[in-house]
Order: sequence, then structure tokens, then C-alpha cells
Amino acid sequence: MLTSNIQFPFRRIQLPLPEIALLLTAFFWGTSYGITKEALLYTGVLAFIVIRFGLTSILLAPIFIKEQRMGLAKDWKFAVPTGGILLCIFLAEIYGIFHTTASKAAFLISLCVLITPFVEAITDRKLPSKQIILFALLSLFGVFLLTTQSSGQQTFDMISLNELSFEFLSLDLLSLDMNKGDYSILLAAFLRACMIVTTKSLLKGKTLSALSTTSIQANVVTLGALFIFIASDNPIEQLFPTDLSFWISAFYLAIFCTIFALFAQNFGVKHTTPSRVSLLTGSEPAFGAMFAYYWLGESLNTIQMIGGACILLATIMATLRK
Repeated sequence: MLTSNIQFPFRRIQLPLPEIALLLTAFFWGTSYGITKEALLYTGVLAFIVIRFGLTSILLAPIFIKEQRMGLAKDWKFAVPTGGILLCIFLAEIYGIFHTTASKAAFLISLCVLITPFVEAITDRKLPSKQIILFALLSLFGVFLLTTQSSGQQTFDMISLNELSFEFLSLDLLSLDMNKGDYSILLAAFLRACMIVTTKSLLKGKTLSALSTTSIQANVVTLGALFIFIASDNPIEQLFPTDLSFWISAFYLAIFCTIFALFAQNFGVKHTTPSRVSLLTGSEPAFGAMFAYYWLGESLNTIQMIGGACILLATIMATLRK
């Protein structure tokens, strides 16, 4: 595992770079739900994908051209299929965010944490480890608590922790009302798992940096979304929003939630297991809650704080596990 050695007077502390990068990815992705929902007020889903990944392609083009000339991107063809999967992920995810709530989307997309070990087990023809399953279940349980809706919050206010019953725990789960947005997020969660495992399989041993991989994926997503946009006869004005706040959001999403996040994911896939990549990035709802609390002024109840603690505990245990 790659590590960064930080020298201190009495000892050396080793920080696992892939895991740290993946946790930062989870943080940026956690902020993206609210920002994306606001950006969609100014344009459509397809136009938003074209703009976001078009900016990504432009920003990464000099790096890819340089590495291509140096012979470091000769295996670029192997990254094209992952770009196709990524296009499907964002079509499903952004369409889902548009049609459902941010909290429900965060819960459903995190099912990727539980799906990935099984997708990996099918490709590797072996059972996932018990530890990964345990961490994934703990993280998933934490996401459920973190995204508990108002009915569960009111119930909790009327009872003590000692009187907490199974009836309460199952209340919100049974009352989930699935709509087309929720099903789209479920599809995105499954595709995320497939993306992680496919990237690991296709790019293993290939001469292609994480940034070049991200550049190719962004190009595929941009061209694919633009083709669908034109074929769907959408108004061209959607590609040129005039509001400044939209473009600030678009650049933030392109730089931090796309370039850095996909680079970190591609980097992490090369240096750790797909299940751990999924688990660490699956902690994004916890960071999303912290972003909502400190930046948007939203409050967390006790149950949601416990849920966030479960997710963070799972990620820490996965990071420290050899």
C-alpha cells in the first residue's frame, strides 16, 4: 500500500494515501447532492451532465495530451468501457436526484457498499470476506439511521433509549414510498459497483495514469450525453445558463466532485480492493450531513448522529485493517 511518511521528533506516522483520497472523495460527493439539486434549477439533466463533464474534459486535456506524447497513455482504449458505465451512472443518478429527495438518494446510492463485494465475488469466483460484509452492513445501517425521516424523529423524541423497540426501527423502512427517482438511484448504485470492479479488471497492469483514465472517462461521458441531448431535440439554450451561481457550482462539481473524485477512485482501485473503495466512498452521507449542518444550517437529531458515527466507525475500521 502506498503511504506518506510524516517525520515527527519521536516516531514516524504512515498515512495510507489511497484511503485518505477516497475519504476526501466521500466528503466532496457528500456535498454534491444539494449543489446538484440547485444547479438543476437552471438547466436540464442532460445539459448539466454535458457541462459538468465538458469542463472536466477541457481541464484534463493538457495532462492527457502530455502523457500521450510521453507514451504513458497508450492503453487508453481499455478505459473507454468504464466511461460508458460512468455515463449510465450519472444519467441514472442525476435523474434520480431530480425526482427524489437528497436524503433518500444518499441512502439508496450507498447500497453500492453492499452490492460491490458480491459483484467482486462473482468476477473473482470466491466469497467476500466476513470483515468486509460486516463493515458494509454497519455502514449501511448507519446510512439508514442518518437518513431517518421526520416520523421516526418524532417517535424518538417520545421514548427513551432504554425503551427503543424494533417497531421504531422498522417504522421508516416500511413507510418508504419508492418512485421513479428512487429506482434510478438504485440502478446507479448497482452500476457504481460494476464500475469499480470493471475498472479494477480492465486497467490492471495497464500503462495508464489515474488522471488520464479520468480524462478518457470524462470525454466519453461528455460525447455520450451530448449525443443523447441532441437526439432528444432539447433546446440549445440549456447548455448556456446565464446565472453566475450555476457556473460556480459547475466548476466546483467539475474540479472537486469529478476530477479529484474520479482520480481518487481510479487511484484507489489500483492500490486497494474494490470492496474497500466502495466502503470508503460509501461514507458520503455522513459527510453530506456534516456539510448540511455547518454550511446549510440544518440540524441533526440523536438518531442521525448515531448513524453518522456508525458510518465513520466502519470507514475507520476498514482503513486501519491490514
